[in-house]
Amino acid sequence: MHHFTYKNDNLYCEDVAVRSIADALGTPFYLYSHATLCRHYNSFNDAFEGIDRLVCFSAKANTNLSILSLFRQLGSGLDIVSGGELFKGLKAGYPPDKIVYSGVGKRIDEIDYALSEEILIFNVESMEELDVINARAGELKKTADIAIRVNPDVDPGTHPYISTGLSKNKFGIDTAGAVEVYKAAAGLKNVNPVGLDCHIGSQITEVAPFKDALVSLCGLIDALEETGIHIKYLDMGGGLGITYGEETPPEPDEYARAIAASLNGRDLKLILEPGRVIVGNAGILVTKVLYRKQGKKKEFIITDAGMNDLMRPSLYNAYHAIIPVVKNSKDTIVADVVGPICESGDFLAQERPIHNVQSGDLLAVMSTGAYGFAMSSNYCSRLRVAEVMVRGTEHSVIRSRETYPDLIEGENIPSFLIGC
Repeated sequence: MHHFTYKNDNLYCEDVAVRSIADALGTPFYLYSHATLCRHYNSFNDAFEGIDRLVCFSAKANTNLSILSLFRQLGSGLDIVSGGELFKGLKAGYPPDKIVYSGVGKRIDEIDYALSEEILIFNVESMEELDVINARAGELKKTADIAIRVNPDVDPGTHPYISTGLSKNKFGIDTAGAVEVYKAAAGLKNVNPVGLDCHIGSQITEVAPFKDALVSLCGLIDALEETGIHIKYLDMGGGLGITYGEETPPEPDEYARAIAASLNGRDLKLILEPGRVIVGNAGILVTKVLYRKQGKKKEFIITDAGMNDLMRPSLYNAYHAIIPVVKNSKDTIVADVVGPICESGDFLAQERPIHNVQSGDLLAVMSTGAYGFAMSSNYCSRLRVAEVMVRGTEHSVIRSRETYPDLIEGENIPSFLIGC
């Protein structure tokens, strides 16, 4: 459930008319519902009631400081994949002992930063990374708690670009070799192997892949126990999908029951890293129709938002529902909704039945709270858009729209080019 609904043919976010925000701020902009964010986090967390767990919001889905701060206030930890996400998480007030550092390519300076802040745990992806963390921890006179990310070779049935648990993916260490890696870790002086990590993919719409992964993981935990290595944390990652169109993903309660049943009462602290399932349907992208264009083979609706603002359709051919902010017409047409970028891949929808909108009308691209602004760019020197949050009858700009001077911030012309 989300809080974007029509009232008298006008789209509202909670109790604020979306058009009124567009009139005040211009377009495009991302718009988030405070009530939806709270409801989705609490529904996910509460589904695991009775299980020792730490829910860590996956920062990569949406790193806006206000959204991070909201989840921290609700009790969330944070899953990070970069030094920048660690910086933003600390700025948002997360205690370091509720921060988990994932990711396949941690730089030395990022490792040092996380060690200095004494985060909860590193999810380690390779033997070389393990050796680097051990060396850096020794240099800084720290001991790093670590989990090994294990690749269980489970097909999550999702888009290949967001599948991460297959043997051909770059992530993790295969299950067969994991025991030897743990033994190596146990022999190192400055790391403490206390966790097991697994993340099989994103936008997963059934429970079975998670259950399949847990069979493998529980077997590995038992094998490690026999060698004297006790696993304290089991990090199941994220990946639970949402409804963009026709998908019917499991509810958090069903997901939680399946995991609890597979754990069978084991003495573990469960770490969960939801992202999309919490923020995805809590946000929309509001854009204005600039032009209508009749091509030889199809019709185009040209908007002021493009692939630099929302990459998912171009990158994954991802579906996002697109609806009018004000229902001015009951007629529908079939058209491509495209942006202003100089790429044929710049589209928000292709051959889509859509309301018969005209120049100046507003459209809402739904389910863009996750991997929307977070993946945006300045391609074609486009300004990154504003982000807005609504709570009840109020709205607040939580990130200002960039201005042209922002485009050259940090750039310098060297002296050998001056006067040329």
